[in-house]
Amino acid sequence: MKRRYHKAAAAVLGAVLAMQSIPLTSGVQAAEGDLLVTGFEDGDVSAFSKRGDSDTSVIAACTTDSHSGDSCMSVTERSQGWNGPSISLADLGCEPGVQYLATAWVKMKWYNSCALSIQYTDAEGVDHYDNLAKVTSDGSWVQIPLTKFSFDASMKNVSIYIEGQDSADMFVDDFSLTTAPVYPIETDIPGLKDVYADYFKIGGAVTAAELSPNSTKDLVLKHYNSLTLGNELKPENMLDQKGTLEYYEETGDNTTPKVRLNGRARIILDFCREHDIPVRGHVLVWYSQTPIWFFTEDYTEKGELVDKDTMLKRMEAYIKGVFDCLNEEYPDIDFYAWDVVNEAMKDGGTPRDPGKNENYNGTSAWVKIFGDNSFIEPAFKYARKYAPANTKLYYNDFNEYMKVDAMIDLAKDLHSKGLLDGLGLQSHLDVTNNSTPDPFPTVQQYAYALDKFCAAAKENDFDIQITELDATYAHSVANGEKLQEQYYDGIMEAIAKNKDQISAVVFWGTTDDQSWRSDRTPLLFDETYKAKPCFYAITDNIDYVEPKQTTTSKVTTTTLPQNKDFLRGDVNCDKDVDVSDAVLLARFLAEDSEATVTDAGLLNADANADKKTDQKDVTKILAVLAKLETMPE
Repeated sequence: MKRRYHKAAAAVLGAVLAMQSIPLTSGVQAAEGDLLVTGFEDGDVSAFSKRGDSDTSVIAACTTDSHSGDSCMSVTERSQGWNGPSISLADLGCEPGVQYLATAWVKMKWYNSCALSIQYTDAEGVDHYDNLAKVTSDGSWVQIPLTKFSFDASMKNVSIYIEGQDSADMFVDDFSLTTAPVYPIETDIPGLKDVYADYFKIGGAVTAAELSPNSTKDLVLKHYNSLTLGNELKPENMLDQKGTLEYYEETGDNTTPKVRLNGRARIILDFCREHDIPVRGHVLVWYSQTPIWFFTEDYTEKGELVDKDTMLKRMEAYIKGVFDCLNEEYPDIDFYAWDVVNEAMKDGGTPRDPGKNENYNGTSAWVKIFGDNSFIEPAFKYARKYAPANTKLYYNDFNEYMKVDAMIDLAKDLHSKGLLDGLGLQSHLDVTNNSTPDPFPTVQQYAYALDKFCAAAKENDFDIQITELDATYAHSVANGEKLQEQYYDGIMEAIAKNKDQISAVVFWGTTDDQSWRSDRTPLLFDETYKAKPCFYAITDNIDYVEPKQTTTSKVTTTTLPQNKDFLRGDVNCDKDVDVSDAVLLARFLAEDSEATVTDAGLLNADANADKKTDQKDVTKILAVLAKLETMPE
């Protein structure tokens, strides 16, 4: 028999499994069929199906060579790598805006890579396939690490599946799909945008998947007054190869690539429109994340590169298409800035090497066609021609402290021609370079370069924005978090000193676990949405006006008489602390009319001993049950 659990209980189970790597030797399914935890011991593989009629997979229970217990799931007769077991999230009762945790043990018949992936259909009916986690099996069992994911309400037909590199037989065991613990944001800390309201905009970069959880939305609304779409407006996501080829075949015109706004971009832009958040556009012209077919004669990956004149026409058509698309669908969003050209310089300020980036990482097809960086000025001309009048245009680059003179010279030239409004300094920084206590750049190096940029900006009347700020540290270095705290303090002090020339500071992400450099925890908030020491380093000792609170969250002050049967965390007063207490408290705080808590229960509910009863106590109870924390006396 399968045992049934409430989904909140499964959330705690997921957290415990993440810490202890406990194998799952018996089938467990959550209440209402919304979560699945199984070791296939009962021979039931009915939750899994092959991926459509053309998937030749045969999915069955198997009693040989399991990872744990006596059984596993076999996936044989796969004819292609994408064939494999799939689970419909709708069938399990999964909901948008909720974070889930998935893991499994897999074994391939021979040396092979395999992936846990997600598939969905966007609002336009376009199917998307994204890898969530990848591992390599050498013919033995390997664990797909506990992976967090979520999806948005606009995503339909959402499923997760396991695929391989080729058609090798696949075996799966100890599969777990659970609801992740819900961590509300800290509402009693300063909002970054409020602290720096008299300095500059404070923004963040997000992807559609990253923005899906409700807590991430809350974090953005509290701390940011600008958003950058992390990937969704890049050329690879805006260019429409199918539409381009159809137009080319119909007209013979090889100078007019087609542009379309994708569903993932709409998820973020709809959120920005709803909450009146200005957007920083990223990016129009870039050597990377631009499909090679955009540069070729017949719009195919293997075609010859076009000549300079053809490429200029394509560039103009693309830039016009992007602005037309956004102006038509989102005329009410303030696109206050756009990165027109991104990362065109090597360290030292010279052009990138010519080539196809798909073949030689870091090389530029733009340089291959133009011979140098002469494509930059036309890009700004076209952007100025088609961008809204209030949109500022920027050249954006990383390792900017190694390109100071070249970037300043470019800015002065283009600004004098009325084409450029400012420079974007990415500021991807490292607190512990090469796993040593020595940062790169040092605070002094960064501040020196920033001072030069800002002096030139003041003299020549152009703007500076910090566009992709994060600062990593290696966990192997002693006191890494303290070093990060001190480093952020120095970096933001250098930035704040130049506030008259800097109009925006954008952090590249929201929480550490969602960062593109997540293994080195580079951001201000951890995976539980809790502010890290580096957050306080850049917010303490800054005078600011606290905005009026508009939150509707319920907070109860616990000043009740002492309960002789007091047990911290025992909200339902059954003399035990379990997940039902967290569920009851969460419902009570959400003003669920059917959730009743006695006076004694309210006193017990102060799980973190701060003399208040709020969402932090729900988080504390779950953390204690998952053995992540201990309950105070």
